[in-house]
Amino acid sequence: MPQHLPQTQTSSPWAPLRQPVFRALWIAALASNIGTWMQDVGAGWLMTSLSTSPWMVALVQAATSLPIMLLALPSGALADIVDRRRLLLLAQGWMLLTAAVLGGLTLAGLTTAESLLGFTLALGLGSAFTFPAWAAIVPELVPRQDLHAAVALNGLAMNASRAVGPAVAGYLVALSSPGVVFLLNALSFLGIIAVLSRWKRPSNPSELPAERLAGAIRNGLRYVRHSRTMRSVLIRAGAFFFFGSASWALLPLWVRQGLHGGAGDYGLTLTAMGLGAVLGVFALPRLRGWMGIDVLQKSAATLYAAMLALLAWAPDLSWLAVAALVSGVAWLIAITCLQSVAQTALPAWVRARGLAWVMMVFMGGMAGGSLAWGRIATALSVPEALRMAAVGLALGVLATWRVRLLSREGVDLTRSMHWPAPAVDQTPEPDRGPVLVTVAYRVDPGHLAEFLGLMARQGAARRRSGAFYWQLFQDAAAGDAYLETFLTESWLEHLRQHERVTQAERVLQEKIRRCLLEPAGSPVVSHYLAVASGGSVACG
Repeated sequence: MPQHLPQTQTSSPWAPLRQPVFRALWIAALASNIGTWMQDVGAGWLMTSLSTSPWMVALVQAATSLPIMLLALPSGALADIVDRRRLLLLAQGWMLLTAAVLGGLTLAGLTTAESLLGFTLALGLGSAFTFPAWAAIVPELVPRQDLHAAVALNGLAMNASRAVGPAVAGYLVALSSPGVVFLLNALSFLGIIAVLSRWKRPSNPSELPAERLAGAIRNGLRYVRHSRTMRSVLIRAGAFFFFGSASWALLPLWVRQGLHGGAGDYGLTLTAMGLGAVLGVFALPRLRGWMGIDVLQKSAATLYAAMLALLAWAPDLSWLAVAALVSGVAWLIAITCLQSVAQTALPAWVRARGLAWVMMVFMGGMAGGSLAWGRIATALSVPEALRMAAVGLALGVLATWRVRLLSREGVDLTRSMHWPAPAVDQTPEPDRGPVLVTVAYRVDPGHLAEFLGLMARQGAARRRSGAFYWQLFQDAAAGDAYLETFLTESWLEHLRQHERVTQAERVLQEKIRRCLLEPAGSPVVSHYLAVASGGSVACG
């Protein structure tokens, strides 16, 4: 059973804003998000002027998503092993420069369809190194009891900006030029840069050296692979985002060519989706308490599928706005359910890497879906592509119905540090390995079934924290004697395991001890270092 945290008093939804750094970053992020949505509207609308091909218009959305999909894993690993403040500063400065250059070229009339895609890719590169680090710093900015409220406020800022940015961009594009929108987006990064420059980030308490990038990526992959909760999130996310991307990719073309609207109409349509998302933020807690997070996400995905079909059949812009409003509610609820489950399944040491996997699936679905629906719309029509996406999304919900989302909100994934330091006669070199760890148990026959079930859970936990091999053996000469074995890549990696073990794992290990014979006492732990066949030390 999961370890439940003690009951605490529910904090105010606005409590995180009492923290000066979080408040300043939240306000700056709200302004930057408005600029980002303005950028998306300006780029999408500019492409409809540069090219009438649905394929090229859909490529704008793909260019935004593709860098995040391709770089999510290394950027997530970097966010876990380097100074996140400096990483964010570099990414924000890059995006400011890119948006400013694009704005200047557009005002000068020098932007082509190809260069627009190039600059959009460059902005996506900055976003790829921003998103995992941004998600990972939230626990550093607010007290633990305010963490959930802080995540909700960040979601509110994102969706409130979506209600404002598209409308502003639509009217600015109609009155002047997309170049003005791009320059305003460049200015929107200044607030975040100013706040991050003044933030004194707490130092890392670990005395161990930082992980290497390749090893950090492998450890993130290993954690996700052996986390049932994370696998469920990724499967459900993949089924949702590929088909859900159709509306974002094809909406500007549908407004302009299908319903004969202008830039202002496109901006207002996106504003309706943003307003729907804000409504979803306030409806989410009650709906979650009523349905549970698993059923709620399925319901939201089904509702979004219905709205995709309605978008295709909308006879005019007013009906389109209604469909967009409901789509915004469904979109917000569906992705928030996925993100919240992922957040509760990840301890601090791997949080950015785990969230990067979610982002990779999200952006991969958006990029791949945008390309696919753009091609389908070119070959058939925009309404046909939207209807096909609606059917595919509904079938995706049915296909993944048995893949349940289980929130681990009550599971304590903070570090326990309860493992004693390994007993050694000489301190091994950090890179020496692999390292074999054995744990000997004498099991009470009356608790054998419970012991085996708990050990299966422990095996998954050992793998998540860094073991690349795990196995439980029974002594052929003594049926109550069991030997747990696991391998790590190096001595340093095993020491990192000591820092990664959580309070939930401590409780699991206490339950395992209660299954043992009393005279046996605590399990006997041994550590073995690999030796080459010739007798020399094998280096990892």
